[in-house]
Amino acid sequence: MLVDTFGRVATDLRVSLTDRCNLRCSYCMPPEGLEWLPKPELLTDDEVVRLVRVGTELLGITEVRYTGGEPLLRRGLADIVRRTAELEPRPQVSLTTNGIGLERLAGPLREAGLERVNVSLDTLDRDVFVRLAHRDRLRDVLAGLDAAVRVGLTPVKVNAVLMRGVNEHEAVPLLAYCLERGYELRFIEQMPLDAQHGWRREDMVTADEILAHLKTAYELTPAEPGSRGSAPAESFLVAGGPAKVGVIGSVTRPFCGACDRVRLTADGQIRNCLFATEESNLRDALRAGATDEEIADRWRAAVRTKRPGHGIDDPTFLQPARPMSAIGG
Repeated sequence: MLVDTFGRVATDLRVSLTDRCNLRCSYCMPPEGLEWLPKPELLTDDEVVRLVRVGTELLGITEVRYTGGEPLLRRGLADIVRRTAELEPRPQVSLTTNGIGLERLAGPLREAGLERVNVSLDTLDRDVFVRLAHRDRLRDVLAGLDAAVRVGLTPVKVNAVLMRGVNEHEAVPLLAYCLERGYELRFIEQMPLDAQHGWRREDMVTADEILAHLKTAYELTPAEPGSRGSAPAESFLVAGGPAKVGVIGSVTRPFCGACDRVRLTADGQIRNCLFATEESNLRDALRAGATDEEIADRWRAAVRTKRPGHGIDDPTFLQPARPMSAIGG
């Protein structure tokens, strides 16, 4: 298994398939975009599937989530999903996406074996969407959400980041929209993962503030008090349930002590945390002819170096050089 020195076991693998994205969300990258990774540095489809197979067969990985950048931009995505779903033991297979292109791809991905999706939706206001993402694509995102439900990629989870002075007033409308359509909404505190390194704690809408906004319109009760486990979101029943809303307080309510995640970047680097400053290179070992067992040993060694927490509140905290788009969410 993938066990660190604090006894945590990594069973949830997040795999970034590309650092490219068709949006320019201000909490992730500048309007002009970034310099993308050269294609030869990216893992091929076969390399992705091989590393996922090593994770599931030899290291106890039980859930694989494909991310980006924007994973729908990866041409071989459906085939990667199909080959992942055919592995024994079969992992759960999910996807995190901005939703652009999902209207067209939801069906083929479901047929390939994808089980569910997380879709980013920070606003229901077209003008605010353009201000945040620098692209006029709100309609495409909403159509993608509808398509996910139609083909059975459920439960559909919606991820929203609230930003002070931009969209924090939309907490209640976003929840109302998701409740009406059966989506499970999770609000995520804005994290210091922007390429511009412009994150400031005072600009972040905290978990406490998010809940205060929601409680102006809804009665919320903890869904599973005292038994959150490794789930990043604290879940709340809305007006007695069964509908839920989640709050991921990565900064003010960290859940590092029960973390079960490990990340593989699009260029084949193992990262133990979104905020890690160290990486372990599996790509070069793979291309040099390493056996599955040798790769597994390198992976185990990498996870043993996992730190106790992200350390955002530590005075020595340094924001990672890679932005979110180059890490994978």
